[in-house]
Amino acid sequence: MKRLILALALIAMPTLAQVGQDPSEHIQRLVTLKYADPQSVAGLLRNFGVDIQVDSRMKVIALSGNRNRVTTAEDAIKQLDVPAAGQKDIDLTVYFVVGSDQANVTGSPIPKELDSTVATLKSTFPFKNYVMLDVLSLRTRSGVGANASGQLSGGRLTTFNVRLASLDGDGSMIRLDNLHAGLRVPAGGTAEKTNYLDTGVSTDVVDVKEGQKLVLGRSSLNGPDTALFLVLIAKVAQ
Repeated sequence: MKRLILALALIAMPTLAQVGQDPSEHIQRLVTLKYADPQSVAGLLRNFGVDIQVDSRMKVIALSGNRNRVTTAEDAIKQLDVPAAGQKDIDLTVYFVVGSDQANVTGSPIPKELDSTVATLKSTFPFKNYVMLDVLSLRTRSGVGANASGQLSGGRLTTFNVRLASLDGDGSMIRLDNLHAGLRVPAGGTAEKTNYLDTGVSTDVVDVKEGQKLVLGRSSLNGPDTALFLVLIAKVAQ
């Protein structure tokens, strides 16, 4: 019986050693987030006594510090990185509208939902013709971002991306961080290499009322007699 007890004690020793890890040991951890914004989570961990590095593009947080504090921070991240209660989808649509004094402007007729917006543009920018060049739509979710792109004839490319979308308390206002809507058009070059002109609108923060038609801005296109207008509509999906 004594031999059996001694054998069990020897088997248990490695397990006891693992449980008794030194809490002051310096360790590093990489934590990948599925739902929450890494920057927002990192801001909540500043008082945990650990070193923090964030990569928002990869949605990763790097933790460094003593074992107890890093473990506590990891547990906190698990509690924060969950689907938010009542988290809603957000539909974003951006219209690429061209105003020009030229007679033959490439594009489609202005859709009816933009009639009033274009009428307002005409009162300020009295171009002879207004056409729709392209429209891009994307669906994102409160707390994350998304991107979309479109290929047009003649090698033209439209892009639309948002790093982060969020809603206010009652969902009547939508905030978009790091929004970019752009157009790339060929601008000469050689047979081996084509040069491109990039135009569009980039902004750090946009606050738009749910359902509102918002003119993001105007950028030049092919000289002073042609301009690109970007019109955004943001809606909360039901």
